[in-house]
Amino acid sequence: MSFVVTTYLPEGIILGADSRQSATVEGTTPDGKKLPRFETVTSDNCYKIFHLEEQNIGVSVFGETILGGKPIEHTVRLFLEEYNDLEDDILDVVEKMMRYFSARYPNADTAFHMVGYRTEGKVSVPYVYHCQVSRNEIKRINVKPGTDEIIYGAAWGGQGDVIARLIQPGMTLKGPEGREIPNTPILWDAMSVQDGIDFSVFAVWTTMQTVRFQARPKNVGGPIDILVVTPDGAGWVKRKDFQTDSFLPF
Repeated sequence: MSFVVTTYLPEGIILGADSRQSATVEGTTPDGKKLPRFETVTSDNCYKIFHLEEQNIGVSVFGETILGGKPIEHTVRLFLEEYNDLEDDILDVVEKMMRYFSARYPNADTAFHMVGYRTEGKVSVPYVYHCQVSRNEIKRINVKPGTDEIIYGAAWGGQGDVIARLIQPGMTLKGPEGREIPNTPILWDAMSVQDGIDFSVFAVWTTMQTVRFQARPKNVGGPIDILVVTPDGAGWVKRKDFQTDSFLPF
């Protein structure tokens, strides 16, 4: 499991993700009997956000992040090396990447948020997609259903129940004497890019810490990565680097 969040605002799109990679392990006894399945953390250094620099496109991955026994960044790298064309725009990359993953891992419970801008006339138009491999689903989420009208907001994937309870406008909390207290809305249309960055960090960190204290699998954790994509370009706000002393106790 993972947690990723995509915040799409008038002046930019922010991708945020944790770094924990977990796997469900199945074992057998020496005489061949199956042991109970259990979930374990395999890494706190998994990359789930990818930046296609030439096309100014961002991709975040959640759900099943070990494919063919290898971490998801390995599979994404192979796709980029073999099939990515520098002339592709966001529409091309979405279709190619889904074909690539669906052909090789048709049953994978792997999903993507894919974001970028496309020049239409003289205007940079934002595109935000949710893609799911096993369902072969491609859905643009930053427009009103059935129209091309751009909307702003946030979408998340993976362990999304924590942030949904906190901010979903349609959800209510129980206050004193059992009175319902509705969640107040967030004014996404009025939010700046810096506010979007702060929200993305908040969403990942809050999910991580809530999972830490609750009696549930610890499947969200590790460093937080943040990528910002704007019409003028993209850049990393936070991205974990290689270290030589990360395992040392001092």
